[in-house]
Amino acid sequence: MALIITDACINCDVCEPECPNGAISMGAEIYEIDPGKCTECVGHFDEPQCVVVCPVECIPKNPDYPETRDQLLAKFANLHPGKQPSDASAGQVD
Repeated sequence: MALIITDACINCDVCEPECPNGAISMGAEIYEIDPGKCTECVGHFDEPQCVVVCPVECIPKNPDYPETRDQLLAKFANLHPGKQPSDASAGQVD
C-alpha cells in the first residue's frame, strides 16, 4: 500500500530526500507522495524511510491504494529495472 502525507505535515523537508523512488514532492501546500512510485521502501529498506525521519508522524498507509508485498516488489522492479531488492527488504514479512 502506498503511503500518504496528511495535513499535519509541517513542510520540514526531511522526507523528500530520503525517498529512494523519488515519490515525494512538494504539493500546493504540503509534501505529497505519488502512489505510483511509492513502494513503502520495499526493495530498498526494511521500513519506509520517510516514516522513520518524519518528526510529526504524519505519514500513514494510504487506504486508497491497497497493495500486497508482492505488488510492491513488482513496482520496485518496474521503477528500478535490473536492480535486485536489498537483502533486508527482501526478507521482510507483512
